[in-house]
Amino acid sequence: MDINSDVGEFRSMIEDGTQEALMPYITSANIACCGHAGDEQTMRITVEQARRHGVGIGAHPGYPDRENFGRLELEMPLAAVEATVYEQICALAAIAPDIVHVKPHGALYNQAVKNKPLAAAIARGVARYRRDVVLMGLAGSPMLDVFREEGFRVLAEAFADRRYESDGTLRSRKYPDALIQDPIEAAAQAVRIAEKGQAQTICIHSDTPGSVAIARAVSQALKGMKQ
Repeated sequence: MDINSDVGEFRSMIEDGTQEALMPYITSANIACCGHAGDEQTMRITVEQARRHGVGIGAHPGYPDRENFGRLELEMPLAAVEATVYEQICALAAIAPDIVHVKPHGALYNQAVKNKPLAAAIARGVARYRRDVVLMGLAGSPMLDVFREEGFRVLAEAFADRRYESDGTLRSRKYPDALIQDPIEAAAQAVRIAEKGQAQTICIHSDTPGSVAIARAVSQALKGMKQ
């Protein structure tokens, strides 16, 4: 089971060592690439950390809305979405030409879960870069069908550190219980996800409080399933 994390978003987490401490417990890094967060320096440092730990490098494009960290739903024209996705991936590719996957961020991801035209615009933006990368999307959602129709391989994603609504979507961060911060609870959720077999990658957000402890617990729990 792949374990992914959204990284390169907070300079403070790079400087205090949190981000590098996370790297041994993940296998895929979704690197912010100058849209909702990130700049040349944070991308370069994050790429170096990922390579040092043998972690796959991926682009994490979001709405170009730094003020709201890409978590505010926008109504951008589809052509503009396609363009910004392409431009953000290219910003990372200038530092890391070995990008293996792309995962949309925040509101762009959540809107695309049910908005097929938006999901298609994301896919077209990625296609302007390359078609041989993998697209990550919410397990069981129509966005994965769109990504496949656009000619991409996909990884169905689930979340160890987020709670879900009854329809399978993520609970909004506006609710106080949206995050799972207890490593034991997060690990148990990861095991349930793996046992169901509906996802191929599990996300742990780097900015979830206690993310390193959560990632360690999830990694150990998943490895324990193999024994």
